[in-house]
Amino acid sequence: MRFLEINLNHPAHYLTFGPFSVSAGNLAIVAFMFLIFVAALLLPFPDHDDHGSQLDANAVTTRGEN
Repeated sequence: MRFLEINLNHPAHYLTFGPFSVSAGNLAIVAFMFLIFVAALLLPFPDHDDHGSQLDANAVTTRGEN
């Protein structure tokens, strides 16, 4: 299990964009979270075979005809 150890005893790598600076690790996490957010917006929801809503819609139309 010793090969799983990560040496964190060194300075972080920072990226500077004008007056803003962010560490490379934090930028990677923010980019990954942004990709997940965009994927959640663009990917469709799974289809549901809900026949109960069809029965309810039919019941409403038959009640309206009485």
